[in-house]
Amino acid sequence: MPTDSEPLAPIAVDTVRIVLIGTACWVVALVLTLVVPALHSGDRDWWPWACVSGLVLGLVGLAYLLRGRGNAAGARGQGSETVPSK
Repeated sequence: MPTDSEPLAPIAVDTVRIVLIGTACWVVALVLTLVVPALHSGDRDWWPWACVSGLVLGLVGLAYLLRGRGNAAGARGQGSETVPSK
């Protein structure tokens, strides 16, 4: 267990994979809401648009990560970054 003087190492996570999985989930939700009439009629007529917005935001996030600039440069989780100490 690290002491107070040792900074915790960040967990290596493949952020692109996580965004792809989340975007795929929005695609599945969109298909389901369009196929099942009870999920896009009446008071639920906005549900397909919620899925579309999730899909679009996922694609924007994926484009940002694949561009690899700024904070997205270390988002692939292939190396450990140093955490600044206090």
